[in-house]
Amino acid sequence: MLKSIIAGRDEAVAGSAGSVKGSPLVRWALVSLSLSMLLSSLGTSIANVGLPTLAQAFNASFQQVQWIVLAYLLAITTLIVSVGRLGDLIGRRRLLLAGILLFTVASILCGAAPTLWLLIAARAAQGLGAAIMMALTMAFVGEIVPKAKTGSAMGLLATMSAMGTALGPSLGGVLIAGLGWRAIFLVNIPLGLLAFFLARRFLPVDRQGPKTDSASFDKVGTLLLALTLAAYALAMTLGSGSFGPLNLALLLAAAFGVGLFVLAESRAASPLIRLAMFRDPGLRASLAMSALVSTVMMATLVVGPFYLSRALGLDAARVGLVLSVGPLAAALTGVPAGRLADRFGAQRMTLVGLIGMAAGCFILSMLPATLGIPGYIAPIVVITVGYALFMTANNTAVMTDIRPDQRGVISGLLSLSRNLGLITGASAMGAVFALASATLDITTARPEAVASGMRITFAVAAMLIVLALAIALGTYRRIGRHRALALDADLLKRE
Repeated sequence: MLKSIIAGRDEAVAGSAGSVKGSPLVRWALVSLSLSMLLSSLGTSIANVGLPTLAQAFNASFQQVQWIVLAYLLAITTLIVSVGRLGDLIGRRRLLLAGILLFTVASILCGAAPTLWLLIAARAAQGLGAAIMMALTMAFVGEIVPKAKTGSAMGLLATMSAMGTALGPSLGGVLIAGLGWRAIFLVNIPLGLLAFFLARRFLPVDRQGPKTDSASFDKVGTLLLALTLAAYALAMTLGSGSFGPLNLALLLAAAFGVGLFVLAESRAASPLIRLAMFRDPGLRASLAMSALVSTVMMATLVVGPFYLSRALGLDAARVGLVLSVGPLAAALTGVPAGRLADRFGAQRMTLVGLIGMAAGCFILSMLPATLGIPGYIAPIVVITVGYALFMTANNTAVMTDIRPDQRGVISGLLSLSRNLGLITGASAMGAVFALASATLDITTARPEAVASGMRITFAVAAMLIVLALAIALGTYRRIGRHRALALDADLLKRE
């Protein structure tokens, strides 16, 4: 798979052992990036299946063990932009190596943790390592892959991310059943060591530029952004589905934090995020679309289990099997989606992906329960294939033509928009589903109520995708007009 992606690569790339020519070095560099993406996404999903076991092992409530998942997600969400910027400043290779090492060591600490709170602390450290890996893998693509193959490489990373998400629950269940809960963390060790070795050996060395003093890293902006994102993430996740005074206070704190962050960045000599970047309509549109699309994708994870178990009457094993179809479809689509983006253009494939997602959501919004499992799986496959195509093309469009010193922070912003969409979707789409089902306890709702709630939720999801499609069309037309005007001006100058 990797060989076909980078076939024809003739450019020399410097590895840690020196400069080596030819595609084999690039191929192994992509393997190291793929492993990094796989590990970070696997860490997101593998712990969820172990929460009941961990609650018993530590004699803790579900609300307490939930922090094992939340600590990881919060660390990624709050720090992913900052570590992307730090990679731009101090060198991506050395920071990625540090991130892989931190993730691996934290996995050891998770597996050896004697108490719940030490496990949660180790998971937060693991999340920091995952944030570094997520932010810098996409940033590296521009350095090691020619422009014509960027989409294929992005598709490969999307495939590995989907594989990690899909593999987590099933692998976690097998490991817990055979070796106990500690194995779900210790399994990262050999993969982490392999990723570290390959990255150290084959990734290009950091270019020696002008020395940048520590003051050039925006510490105030980093702190404000981390606190703001933490407040928003907690507002969306605390409360077990209910939105109370604490959630409102955290949401207001996040809004206030945004204002402070913008003020700090406008005055910083070397800002964490250059606000001028958001004058680019293409970047603004890509971030907004990524957040909207991720919000919709979370609906499939929130609504799917209840619809399959309550409306269709499936047992837990069959629910898990049906739910794995979506991530599997996304994993199989990633690399072909990248090739399509390279061949037909990222903007065109972004639109095709959004149209596919809208079609799948509209079908689910009209789905009668009598169609059973096939009636549910078919539109879900359409949605996830469209999602894989959109994410690959959208990331390719953003990462292809950016300044080298901004790759890390923009890669972090793309990952952040996706994470914020997932967090928002878990809360907002879950609330829509509960309201549409017209029941206080969704776990005991009647099958007809759950089926109705699913249809209404996906009708809302379809409207969100239509909004994303409108953003894309409007932005691409504006960009096209600007390019045409610039071309006309250039021709007038030549005459």
